[in-house]
Amino acid sequence: MQIIETDLEIQREPFARPFAFKGSAFHEKWNLVVRLKDADGYEAFGIGGLAVLWSDAAVFAAHTEMGGNLLQASLLEFALQQIKGREFADPMALFDAVENEVFSYAKAITGYGDLRRTFALIALVALDNAAWILYAKRRGLTTFNALIPEKFRSFLSHRQSHVALVPAVSYTLPIDELRAILDSWAYILKIKIGHPGDEAEMVEKDMACLSQIHSLASQYETEMTDSGHVLYYLDANGRYGEKGSMARLLDHADSEGILDRIVLIEEPFSRPADIDVHGLPARFAGDESIETVADVHIRLEQGYGAMAIKPAGKTLSLAFRMIEAAILSNVPCFVADNACVPVLVEWNKNVAARLPAFPGVKGGLMESNGPENYGTWDRMLSEYPMPDASYLRPRSGAFVLDENYYDQSGGIFEEPTVYTRLFKK
Repeated sequence: MQIIETDLEIQREPFARPFAFKGSAFHEKWNLVVRLKDADGYEAFGIGGLAVLWSDAAVFAAHTEMGGNLLQASLLEFALQQIKGREFADPMALFDAVENEVFSYAKAITGYGDLRRTFALIALVALDNAAWILYAKRRGLTTFNALIPEKFRSFLSHRQSHVALVPAVSYTLPIDELRAILDSWAYILKIKIGHPGDEAEMVEKDMACLSQIHSLASQYETEMTDSGHVLYYLDANGRYGEKGSMARLLDHADSEGILDRIVLIEEPFSRPADIDVHGLPARFAGDESIETVADVHIRLEQGYGAMAIKPAGKTLSLAFRMIEAAILSNVPCFVADNACVPVLVEWNKNVAARLPAFPGVKGGLMESNGPENYGTWDRMLSEYPMPDASYLRPRSGAFVLDENYYDQSGGIFEEPTVYTRLFKK
């Protein structure tokens, strides 16, 4: 496919309240929309949301919120200029052609030689999605199953009937809203740990918060986990500096009867390359520090027992390769969100639905926190190309997926007109 035209738009979506993690918070989501046109007249659109705080907290701290978003958005503009007039065999070839160039450019414009690669990867999501849709149109592909390259199909061959909705419980979520989440039969909670403050203060606050959440969640039962209990997925977003601090948190969890409910701990350490997690009594998962396939293997050697896959955070192209690396090593994968808008939730869900069931859970596992983050979630769902589809809204704590879902691939092949109408005709 030879790209002859590229275009870019930005849509800003405010949060209902500050989205707090990594000891900080941001207030709105910037969604980048890409339009590609090839030499044969095929046109495709792709969407990707920015997340500066998630991808590199140092860049976020060094700039205004808008300034950080502008820097990250400029990476996509740079990538679009690099691909114009060039020909690519498929979307993965396009990704491979621009990834390192974009990362080098990102280090130059931020002034950070040790910039996290995720800062560049998330900027490429809209382009990658557009490339996959363009590829599908050229090949006449109309389902996600057909879109998966042959090399990776065996790793994404499952058809889960339930994918657990994993809402995020941030520091700022009111207890009444947590109760409403549990009343809606959510059976896994993604609890943001790593409170503001120095390491000692952070651990104290995290222990108190975990106890408070458990005091409420322990009152609920579920048929969707092997234990019958609501489970906890802790996300530190790299806030812990020392292995001993994590051990202290887990000792507290054990003493409070919480430890056996912790299904995984995601991205625990600020310097993950320096800390081996063997000996800690929990399943650890890599997230933003897993930036390449090589990183997957490094974390496995360090004792990590799961991998967070982020099609909407690191591109679908890289997700395929990370899934292959993890599953060949018999390590389970799950899908994690980035405060995604509905169309990106469905890109994520297409992957989560085809992964093996996560240990301890009856079905798949996917963080999705739109209703908690956006005050306009119902409006956003109403604008989706298939607004009445049953799989858009969870039931009893899970997305329930039937034959219609798999036939329609979650609607990702339908044009998202709420975004495409941003472009001038």
